[in-house]
Amino acid sequence: MRHNKKINHLGRTTSHRSAMLSNMAASLILHKRITTTVAKAKALRVYFEPMVTRSKDDSTHSRRIVFRDLQNKFAVTELFREISVKVADRPGGYTRIIKLGTRLGDNAEMAMIELVDYNENLLNTAKTPAKAKATRRRSTKKATDTVAKKVTEKAADKSTEATKTE
Repeated sequence: MRHNKKINHLGRTTSHRSAMLSNMAASLILHKRITTTVAKAKALRVYFEPMVTRSKDDSTHSRRIVFRDLQNKFAVTELFREISVKVADRPGGYTRIIKLGTRLGDNAEMAMIELVDYNENLLNTAKTPAKAKATRRRSTKKATDTVAKKVTEKAADKSTEATKTE
């Protein structure tokens, strides 16, 4: 029975797993989006989200605790300066996992894990509602204007020719 065994060991030793999750969390902070397997993405979410919650309180103690887990001063700086400001009013759920299908070599389920507030495509569609507008290949107004212009030019040319011949 698996009572109270919530951690996914990912088939690795404790030191290997903690180093891998630390590196993945630093990459997620620096790049805002990474592609990995679904199991690793779920384990990373459990590992990463408490760090973001801790980063909302910008104190020396919080920075030291996060640095203890990340071991990357650039990632810690980015987390406390940029990300914590952007997610300050969010009560949780800082990451999104999007399943991408299976990997070609070993058929592993792949997923993209990203920071929720950093996906510009979804933010733009949420802020500005899409207006359905009929698209045409040619504008009928311009086409009729140009046809009318050509007809009047030809008529003017004929009238000037007629006056020249008389």
